[in-house]
Amino acid sequence: MTEEAGISPGPAKLRLAVIIACWNYAEYVDEAIRSVLDQTHCDCELIVVDDGSTDGSWDVIQRHPVRAYKIDNCGQRAACSFGVSKTSAQFVLFLDADDTLAPGSLETILRELDDNVAKLQFPLVRTDRNGLVIGDPVPNLASFRDNGELARLVLKNGTYASPPTSGNVFRRDLCEFLKEATYDRAVDGILLFAAPFFGDIVSLSTPLGRYRVHDRNDSGLGRPLDAQILRREIARFADRMGHLRRILDRIGRAEELVQVGETQYFLERSIYLAIAEGHRVPVTLLWHLIGKIWATGNSFKTRSAMVAFLLFTAILPNRNARRGLSYRLDAGDRSMTGLLRALF
Repeated sequence: MTEEAGISPGPAKLRLAVIIACWNYAEYVDEAIRSVLDQTHCDCELIVVDDGSTDGSWDVIQRHPVRAYKIDNCGQRAACSFGVSKTSAQFVLFLDADDTLAPGSLETILRELDDNVAKLQFPLVRTDRNGLVIGDPVPNLASFRDNGELARLVLKNGTYASPPTSGNVFRRDLCEFLKEATYDRAVDGILLFAAPFFGDIVSLSTPLGRYRVHDRNDSGLGRPLDAQILRREIARFADRMGHLRRILDRIGRAEELVQVGETQYFLERSIYLAIAEGHRVPVTLLWHLIGKIWATGNSFKTRSAMVAFLLFTAILPNRNARRGLSYRLDAGDRSMTGLLRALF
């Protein structure tokens, strides 16, 4: 069942649509909507999808002059896909209902978009649930336009540096992959993986939005170390890699994609899971991961710090290792001094 409210559909051809899918975020969605409505650029539209909220979110959404739809709960991915079906815009930004866009951000984004862009990305400033800044923007991105190197990174290791959901703009045709991703409730997984193979990636170094960290983040940020969340992350990563392999098979590149168990993400999360479950870190897994880290293009300092952390967590008692891992995965700013204090 779908309920519709708000203004009539906008122009048939728009450059960019912002889609907010909201599920029980009544305390945040007003700010998210206003951050879009307060933008000065008019060559875009806002669509809000209430994904079966039961907390009054729909009442908050209806206060604004936006195209809004209330649907039965189906999860973020399906709700966002529904939103895409309600716009003809060439590009789509999925703004989480607890995040916000910075003033002037849409104008900046629109200047960078053209038909050859598959994805545009930008950092997000991290805040706590009350909107207070708690750390540096994530991730630390350089400004560049890529047409092949990120695809090679994905083929080699399955991932590349990419922001949370609200820091990405996708070309509309890529959103068709969402219909296939029935294994996933999140919206950005397969789109991030596949985008480098279907066009250029534009990366901006300037933060254009805010990413709110609280105890209801799907990523688990802001919550204590949780083995269940880590197991879910590993399983979802494996499913996404399998989906990507099927997509790459259509363009004749599936054989180039690394196996899931050989990726740094899988190895790292597997070690984290062992610690979270109170087990000793498997030595073979540890050395395999260290080899992967050392083969990356990161600075010597970054690689050394990561290897040192892994070695400490492997040899220290589990209680110390859990404290160190919780510190490393925390959303706030971190330091070597703080990490050593957590470990010891």
